[in-house]
Amino acid sequence: MENDMGVIATNNRELNLYYNADSSIGMQTLAFVQASKKKVLAVDLSKTKVTGTQWAELANLLGIQIKDLINTEHPDFIKLYGKDNDLEGDDDWIKVLQKNPSVVTQPILVNGSKAMQVNTPSDVMVFLDKES
Repeated sequence: MENDMGVIATNNRELNLYYNADSSIGMQTLAFVQASKKKVLAVDLSKTKVTGTQWAELANLLGIQIKDLINTEHPDFIKLYGKDNDLEGDDDWIKVLQKNPSVVTQPILVNGSKAMQVNTPSDVMVFLDKES
């Protein structure tokens, strides 16, 4: 059963982590976040449906375009859309994210009005140190 999330809550005492439990970086990031002293809302993208509005909000918090949330080199993306895809508008990219969350580039961590894409799980510690 899929859960459907509402609008992203931005609370400085709570961390929101958007990750894929099928990826090792996602699981490692989850472990780092859970070791922090903050309350954690972990959103496993393989089980929880994130709305188009939330994807747009995440991209906005990160200061990037929605399409930049997607790893266009991911085998699932290439299999479905090809190397030379014709996706243009934000709506097209949001549909990709909603149908294939495995193509998200990396975990996304949100704390209050700040967000980051996690390249390596240790990035979480730097992010949290800045927040303390």
